[in-house]
Amino acid sequence: MSEITEMLSARAQKGVSDDELMSTVYEELRTMAKIRMAHERAGHTLQATALVHEAWMRIGDQQFENRRHFFSAASEAMRRILVDCARRKKAICRGGQMQRVETDEIDGLACEQDEDELLAVHDALERFEEREPRKAKIVKLRYFVGMTGEEVAEALGVSLATVNRDWAFARAWLFNEINLA
Repeated sequence: MSEITEMLSARAQKGVSDDELMSTVYEELRTMAKIRMAHERAGHTLQATALVHEAWMRIGDQQFENRRHFFSAASEAMRRILVDCARRKKAICRGGQMQRVETDEIDGLACEQDEDELLAVHDALERFEEREPRKAKIVKLRYFVGMTGEEVAEALGVSLATVNRDWAFARAWLFNEINLA
């Protein structure tokens, strides 16, 4: 049993405080957040540290069976936070129809992840999750968290071949769903 799984079990019986758990998992959560934030557009107002803390606030009171369950909940919370952020930015009342342009980018706009793309992936992923929950979980961990195939296999307790096969299927399904919509 991993140290984190033991702490989660002890936390359920009030043997471990939230502060102790947070100090143990913080670096791993921060790494997950950094990987995800690397895919966001330049000048994003949300930083990796803030993403970790916001995710912790959303999942902090829950009880978790093991390390895999905890990090799955954390990755889902991070995904939802980024989707909510993209929705707020697109809202008309917040000037969502306007595009921010930095003065040093006027000659050529910097490469950014488009909020429309993020929302399209999110909507398609929700439909996909109804049909293929495990494959949708793999997409969340690979696309939104930035885990490698090996990390996903370990987190979900399946083989690397299964992850690679499901990842290929999910990408093809999502591509068709997004581009044909």
